[in-house]
Amino acid sequence: MRWTHPVSAAKIRATVDQSALDKLREKYPRRPDSPKINQFEDADYWIKINLKRVQDLWLDRSSPMRILDLGCGSGFFLYICKLFGHDVTGLDRDTNPMFRAIVEFLGVPRIDSDIEPYVPLSNVGAPFDLVTAYRICFQRIPTENKGVWREWGPGEWQFFLNDVRPRVLRPQGRLLLDFNPRDDGTYFDLDVRELFESEGARFFRSKVLFGSRRGEQPKFKILKPADNRESVLVP
Repeated sequence: MRWTHPVSAAKIRATVDQSALDKLREKYPRRPDSPKINQFEDADYWIKINLKRVQDLWLDRSSPMRILDLGCGSGFFLYICKLFGHDVTGLDRDTNPMFRAIVEFLGVPRIDSDIEPYVPLSNVGAPFDLVTAYRICFQRIPTENKGVWREWGPGEWQFFLNDVRPRVLRPQGRLLLDFNPRDDGTYFDLDVRELFESEGARFFRSKVLFGSRRGEQPKFKILKPADNRESVLVP
């Protein structure tokens, strides 16, 4: 559907001041061994990745929505959503000064908070139409062995879903979780998948989509179209 509804990544890219990003990187230099995923001044890379995410959820064609991104990082996903007229908020822990600087530079509002097991999500204000969490890592819990982690099991995930869906999502709202692949190519344990299935989740590769109510079958596609979009975003 991206072919039939194209959006110009180049025009989005032109809205970001590269010289300002370069100055931020000079102020917050990365480690020599830092992977590409941490090259947050690479606007071309992050706009390409996040424009696909926006289009996967039809956010380039939907009416304005309230969107909350958990673990928002440097904020490029929400920045693009904002260009399409959506009301956006990020949530992330305040431990990375580069994250903080770029989020402020992009004008993305952020709530500084951790996401802990068996702890309700911070107060995020009015309910949202869409809650996203891309490349999530908040489900990883450090153990006594340095460098060894364990992941949330069904209990932690059940608490999270029972907290977020009725309190943070509007009726007919959606929750999207996007998991990092493990070394063996899986994303989570079988008992976690069984829980997600019992909650009505839809699966697409690394993504798991929930509705606002247990057992509800959510849709990736937004049926209500937008009236108009900024001309800067179309070819």
